[in-house]
Amino acid sequence: MTAQGMPSMDPRPTGLTIGTYDTYREAQRAVDYLSDEKFPVEHTTIVGNNLRQVEKITGRLTWGKALTAGVASGAWFGLFVGLLLGLFTTNNWIAAVITGVVLGAFFGLVFGGLSYAQSAGRRDFTSRTAVVATTYDVLCDFKFAEEARNHLAKLALKGEVHPLLPQQPHPQQDLP
Repeated sequence: MTAQGMPSMDPRPTGLTIGTYDTYREAQRAVDYLSDEKFPVEHTTIVGNNLRQVEKITGRLTWGKALTAGVASGAWFGLFVGLLLGLFTTNNWIAAVITGVVLGAFFGLVFGGLSYAQSAGRRDFTSRTAVVATTYDVLCDFKFAEEARNHLAKLALKGEVHPLLPQQPHPQQDLP
């Protein structure tokens, strides 16, 4: 336990690999199956291998889209501020909310335009970024690994997940 009473988590995974899967969903299903079988899942870990950052381009960024996004985000922030201020007013709280939305939208428009102008055409697209793994290993503490493998073999026989088989070395690679 750490000083704050929270257990510390060693970021380095340990244990034996009891299954390797193409998708996180399959690895998660494997651990869920172990849980359904009353296996002590607190002894398992899911590890993503060969992490990659993937940026999916979602479209062109134009002046219109940049200004619209600025107005929308500014209006949402203004609504939040207006609602907070409205809680502390005694007379017309709706005026505080409307003022917050209008001022937020105005400043969002200004800052959205300035931000787009500063990019000077170097990034005229919108995108979503995610970190993904090529495979996912399910690890288990040594003490429980054999039991876990037996359970996961039953799951694989049901056809609900498709574990990857360990890579077999090529005979020519062993030569000096």
